[in-house]
Amino acid sequence: MAVYTQVSPDQADALLAHLGLGPQQALVPVASGIENTNYFVSTAEGEWVLTVFERLAAEQLPYYLRLMAHLAAHGLPVPAPRPDASGGLVHTLAGKPAALVERLPGAPVDAPDIHHVALLGSVLARMHLAVADFAMHQPNLRGPAWRADAGQHAQAWLQGAPAELLRAELAFQQTLADAPALAALPQGAVHADLFRDNALFDGAPGQEQLSGVFDFYFAGHDHFIYDLAVVLNDWCIDLDSGALDEPRAQALLQAYQAVRPLQGAEQRLLPALRRAAALRFWLSRLDDWHRPRDAQLLTPKDPAHFERVLRHAVDQPWHP
Repeated sequence: MAVYTQVSPDQADALLAHLGLGPQQALVPVASGIENTNYFVSTAEGEWVLTVFERLAAEQLPYYLRLMAHLAAHGLPVPAPRPDASGGLVHTLAGKPAALVERLPGAPVDAPDIHHVALLGSVLARMHLAVADFAMHQPNLRGPAWRADAGQHAQAWLQGAPAELLRAELAFQQTLADAPALAALPQGAVHADLFRDNALFDGAPGQEQLSGVFDFYFAGHDHFIYDLAVVLNDWCIDLDSGALDEPRAQALLQAYQAVRPLQGAEQRLLPALRRAAALRFWLSRLDDWHRPRDAQLLTPKDPAHFERVLRHAVDQPWHP
């Protein structure tokens, strides 16, 4: 959601006309995030988010957009993409693939409490149940193979204790990826990037409702417990130390299991999947930090945070 591609009002209006919408009344660049270009767009017909995809090719996008449409149709607070007259969800803007989706109400919560994580746990479980009849399939592109390859490249940027942590964790994750117990866990289409800035809450303080889950452009087929681990590693973490906040973690798991009870094997492997999730985001942040892309409004995120999360996950494994 950085700004790599400058979109003019005339370009936006041409796309909006193609989608059967009136001209834009406001076109505001969005500064958060690092993968794609995003703008908030206002029209007489409503509020929208315009995304110009900087890395994903047009042929990759139907999976993500159809997944969003599927979840929205199942009553989940997910923004529905706007189709063109032929039903297509992938459009073109400035020579790049683009999409327009509903802008849902609410705002992210920087410091989630037990109330927020319980709402999220329930919605996450509903999402995992809803994909049972989602027919499209795509592997998690940041899954074990990507982590192994990215880890080899990242070793050139590290030395001392961080380098040793990375070497040990890559070996552990390879053993985990080869384990039959992991392959047997329930799986399906998962968000795989559901951080606190990818969810919206609306309402009076203490009475908020979860009004939106968005940014599905890292989604893919993976284990549901991995998706849960990604959430735990952001929503239930002390940002200064990287340690797990157990009351929040327990509240999230309880709300999740009230909708979709975890299998015993999922509970046993949750600590290992928390390590996999921490490794994935440590590696991607290392890459963004050491090989930044040119973009207006872009600020790479410090990879040291997920190094701390991984160390805590290794040293202090947590079972619900």
